[in-house]
Amino acid sequence: MKKRFSYYIKLCFILLVSVILIKGCHGNHHQITNSNQTKLAISECKVITQPVGESCIPLQPQRIIALDETSMEALLALDLKPIAATQPNIAGSIIPKLGKKAEGIVYLGKNSQPNIEKMVLLNPDLILGFSISAEQYKLFSQIAPTVTLDYIQNGWKDALSRIAEITGKSEKAQKLLEEYQQRVEKLRTFINHNLKEKTVSVSRFYAGNKFTEFRTKYSFPGSLLTEVGIVLPEIQNQLTTYENQPLVSVSLERLDLINADILFIALDPGAEENFQQYQNSPLWQNLKAVKNQRIYTVDSSYWIFGNILSANAILDDLFTYLVKTS
Repeated sequence: MKKRFSYYIKLCFILLVSVILIKGCHGNHHQITNSNQTKLAISECKVITQPVGESCIPLQPQRIIALDETSMEALLALDLKPIAATQPNIAGSIIPKLGKKAEGIVYLGKNSQPNIEKMVLLNPDLILGFSISAEQYKLFSQIAPTVTLDYIQNGWKDALSRIAEITGKSEKAQKLLEEYQQRVEKLRTFINHNLKEKTVSVSRFYAGNKFTEFRTKYSFPGSLLTEVGIVLPEIQNQLTTYENQPLVSVSLERLDLINADILFIALDPGAEENFQQYQNSPLWQNLKAVKNQRIYTVDSSYWIFGNILSANAILDDLFTYLVKTS
């Protein structure tokens, strides 16, 4: 009974700390030591030094929480199934695409507001995610050792290698990247022989947002297209004013900015109405991709952000829409 009472005291304290952090207060916080951290104190662990703090993580973590689907899919690819993950705030979730691979992963809510109580109850031994703030790090570290990585869209390979290094799966990551590169080379050969002069544009449509956008060479999908030798419209490169700029907004009046021989449309859930408004415009009919009937609607759950599983899913689409239809 005393043990259960102590557990609930700890849970209440963590919830209190989360409320304080969300409100932006920076008072003094008592240090919480949960059962996992106690075990780590008397066993071997790996020290990870980060700008937000230092974490000592298990050499072979077994109960990992992923704070975003990008880290979740990297873990799944490395044969490390997380016990729980959050889902994107706006874009579609990749979980339906993953099928059985993602079965049993507990849903923690949206990226912006994970369920702290669920996280505590799951008793993780590692919390992993991209772009965790200093305040969030302080909170999550009360639950389990926490690791944050910088999110650079065209740096997903480095992110996979880093996650693999942290979790002891470097050999697996290397194999995955080698297999991916073989697919890239195969597609690049086809592109060079058949579509060398064709331009391709990637646009994303949001629900409730009247604007669309084009994804640049620094974006996740743009970097993949560039890697296989696909050319983006020159006007898009000219409007990419700074390094690692992933997108440029496009109004209905500037549809010329997404004009290309082939157009991929990534739709967020509920974005069909916004997309239809663009399609109803006379300017839409002037697009080369419309005239050529080379517009392909794809899922934002893996075309906008992602890692190795999303990258391979995009390659699948490119083989389907570019190779098989050419």
